[in-house]
Amino acid sequence: MSERKGAATFQSNPLTLVGPELKKGDKAPDFKLIDGGLKPVTLADSKGKTRLISVIPSIDTPVCELQTKRFNQEASKLPCGVAVLTVSMDLPFAQARWCGVAGADKVQMLSDYQDHAFGAAYGVLIKELQLLSRAIFVVGPDDKIQYVEYVKEITTHPDYDKVLAALKSKSCCCG
Repeated sequence: MSERKGAATFQSNPLTLVGPELKKGDKAPDFKLIDGGLKPVTLADSKGKTRLISVIPSIDTPVCELQTKRFNQEASKLPCGVAVLTVSMDLPFAQARWCGVAGADKVQMLSDYQDHAFGAAYGVLIKELQLLSRAIFVVGPDDKIQYVEYVKEITTHPDYDKVLAALKSKSCCCG
């Protein structure tokens, strides 16, 4: 498995990301993540939709919480046919607890805690911390990556305006 030393930082300290650096136009790797009901969720489960995959280190940190709340608020303004997924290493129970407290009901929280395969496939697994690095992926209905942002300093926010512009530029595919 490839490693990208210094591809991310935590408070300016370099970190190593495991896995490839995905690019616009790449086929999105399949995944098996776990939802709040401890059921597996794959990329194919949302086939035919545009997927916003928001990757965070831990829901119990301020930037991750704000990022997830922001995408939960924006979800109702997005074109139909967009699924909003938030992925972290947090246990499904912690994710469900957070959603209940925060009233987050438009994002699907998914955990990569079991085998870290999502993190390695998407190039966001932090070797030193065994957490996921902050990143955004927009995956089209054809499973091709339409937008990608690896946030260099994991304590900073992604570029929300660019992400939302990428999503809103997609035509509505619903009947």
